[in-house]
Parts: sequence; structure tokens; C-alpha cells
Amino acid sequence: MKKAVTLKKNHEFRRLYGKGASAAGSGLVIYCRKNRLGHNRLGVTVSTKLGNAVVRNRARRRLRETYRLNQHLMRQGYDMVLVARHRAVNMPWIELNASFLKLTGKLGLLEEALG
Repeated sequence: MKKAVTLKKNHEFRRLYGKGASAAGSGLVIYCRKNRLGHNRLGVTVSTKLGNAVVRNRARRRLRETYRLNQHLMRQGYDMVLVARHRAVNMPWIELNASFLKLTGKLGLLEEALG
């Protein structure tokens, strides 16, 4: 992912947690808030409670890939933070993807009509 489309700074994450809308599923939680940039930015967090570095990095990679494969379905101009829950580590790919789409739909991040 390009550097320009990721959230890195602590204050950006805190602002989303405090003032953003959220939706929670069994494998992940999504926080989102409009930005004025015209493109989406993504942040991914995984707690150390989930496991060692290998497990946490795998969860991070899975969430980023889920976002990457579905970003063409999403509205532009939002900051998003994906927070991995314990189930995200071993959750089947189809379930994780379906959960992501359900939560983004609930937050109104999906385009209404495609083609």
C-alpha cells in the first residue's frame, strides 16, 4: 500500500476512535470518519493480546488484503481503522471478507449502485 493512503500517526487513530462512527463484527471492528482528501486512508491495529509477532502480522496482512480487494466498491474520502479481534486470526477467508462487506455496508461506506 502506498504511504499516502495509510494512517500512521497516533492522533489520527485517536480522532477516529473518539469522533468516528464504528461497527463491530465477530472478527473485526471498523471505525470511520470523513476526510477532506478525496481518497480513502486505512489504518490497521492488532493488539498484542492476539499472539506473538507472527500471528499479529498475519492478521494485519489479512485485513489489508480484504480492504485492497474491496476498495473499488467503496466510497472515497474516508479515514478507516480496522481493528482485528481474536477470531480474525483463524477465521476462514470467506467469512472475514463477508464480515468486512457487512460492516462497511452498515457504515454506509459502500457505493449504492455499481454499473
